[in-house]
Parts: sequence; structure tokens; C-alpha cells
Amino acid sequence: MSLDTNKVEIIPFSIELKEPIKTLNLEWLHKYFKVEPKDEKVLSDPQGEIIDKGGMIFYARYNNNIVGTVSLLKIDDATFELTKMAVSDGNQGLGIGKKLMEHCLNEAKEKGIQKLILYSNRKLLPAIHLYESFGFIEIPVEEGVYERADIKMEKILS
Repeated sequence: MSLDTNKVEIIPFSIELKEPIKTLNLEWLHKYFKVEPKDEKVLSDPQGEIIDKGGMIFYARYNNNIVGTVSLLKIDDATFELTKMAVSDGNQGLGIGKKLMEHCLNEAKEKGIQKLILYSNRKLLPAIHLYESFGFIEIPVEEGVYERADIKMEKILS
């Protein structure tokens, strides 16, 4: 199945759209890793854990279906973590992640965010390639953030 990425619309989180961040992320977590307590906490209360703490959640909508999501989690005034990025199984490799990334970078620059960080896993090659294509570079990863994280990347925006 191919989709027209021009028809993919990036929309902000709303309370009516509380569930897709959880369903999309659980789909890939169950496929590649396991759901960690930190995931469960954030995904069960995206409003409280991301939005109310100064972060942002975006969705990719196509034909009235939510097919992707990404979040910017506030670390401090200058730094946000790009997190909870997921694209539904049948829609991967179609440019939705790229569109979500472009939107995040534009939002971050508009809001004066200076640095984005992210955690990933080296076996997620398409994701790592996407991050590198947007100028993220590898930096040392600290212990104890996520069990599955074996790579940390950052992008300086200003």
C-alpha cells in the first residue's frame, strides 16, 4: 500500500486523541522490545506526563486515521527529548516519520528550543538513518534511561 504523503496532515494532541499515542507505541514496543514501566506511565497519561510538563505531542493523520505520532518531552527550557515516535505497521517506510521529524524541528525552532536529544536502539536501522539524515549525531548514552536504549543522539538547533 502506498500513500500520498502530501495528504498526510500533522495535527497536535487533543484529549479526544489520547489513545493513539499509546496504541501506536505499544505496537512497536511489543514487536521489538518490551514495555517498560516508564513507557506505561507516560503512555497512560500523555496529558499529564508530556503536555502539562511543557511538552508537545503530534500525530500524523491520513484519511481520518492516525498513522503516526511523535512527542517533544521537556527536559529544561533549552532541551527537549524527541520521544514516543511511532508509525503504524502498514505505513512504515512511506515518509510519515520524515514528515513528523520536519514538523518537530520546525516547532522546536519556533519555540526557541536549543537542543533535541533522543534515545534509540541500533537495531532500528531505518530510525537511526532518519535521525542522521536530519543532522542528529551520536553522543554517549547514560545508564538507566531505558533498558532498550543503546544509542543517544542530539541535534543542536541554535
